[in-house]
Amino acid sequence: MVEIKTPEQIAKMRAAGLVVAEALKACREAVAPGVTTQELNDVADKVITDHGATSNFRANHGGLWFPGVICASVNNEVVHGIPGDRALQEGDIISIDCGAILDGWHGDSAITVAVGEVRPEVEMLSRVTEGSMWAGIAQMKKNNRLVDVSKAIEGFIRRQPLPPKGKWGITEGYGGHGIGTAMHMEPHVLNYVERGRGKGPKLVPGTVLAIEPMVSLGTPHTTVLEDDWTVVTNDGTWASHWEHSVAVTEQGPLVLTAFDGGKAELAKLGITAAPDPLA
Repeated sequence: MVEIKTPEQIAKMRAAGLVVAEALKACREAVAPGVTTQELNDVADKVITDHGATSNFRANHGGLWFPGVICASVNNEVVHGIPGDRALQEGDIISIDCGAILDGWHGDSAITVAVGEVRPEVEMLSRVTEGSMWAGIAQMKKNNRLVDVSKAIEGFIRRQPLPPKGKWGITEGYGGHGIGTAMHMEPHVLNYVERGRGKGPKLVPGTVLAIEPMVSLGTPHTTVLEDDWTVVTNDGTWASHWEHSVAVTEQGPLVLTAFDGGKAELAKLGITAAPDPLA
């Protein structure tokens, strides 16, 4: 069953989302050559704690303990990278995924950050992945279907010029999810249209989904490393991961984990974001 939220509950999720936004902002500002992924984890941990929230990442997930408050995935790591003593280097990219619980409600968001100057195709990779996320968010409208989100994400990626000596690999099996009183809830949100899957549930006011495309410069196929968490591309190509938690409202989509509620980016797509309940 898809958990449907009241406007009051969406307002509480907005508060949790803003904590996540603050944590990712602090991490983005801290990214630099020589900084370790554990140091970034500590930055996010302090922000979450200072806001009276708790981490929904540092927990037991299906019998596996994740030790960080962020996932720190570098270069060919797609998602779920464990923070540690790895120092970032000039030209790397790092996808930082972060979540928080406030007053029992969850927020979840991810960004990809360049470490100094990166190769043009790497910059393209991050831009295309982020753009596909916003294309999916734009479909978070009353009476659309779940498949409309997947179709928009995939369609945006497929329309982009190919990177030099590469292609766009939409990671198979991984995607977005419902979010609310738990971090991972129904439905699963694929970043592509899968034959035989159907249209999925109707998007009604109170539906909240985490929209999170993951794209590589090559294969869509991945492997989980021996740490039982880190997902890497099978061909070693680099990957990008972007995510926002988004609510469907009567007035349109509300991006719970964006400082402006998604107004600026949605306006570029001709979409009016819903009013911020905390404004």
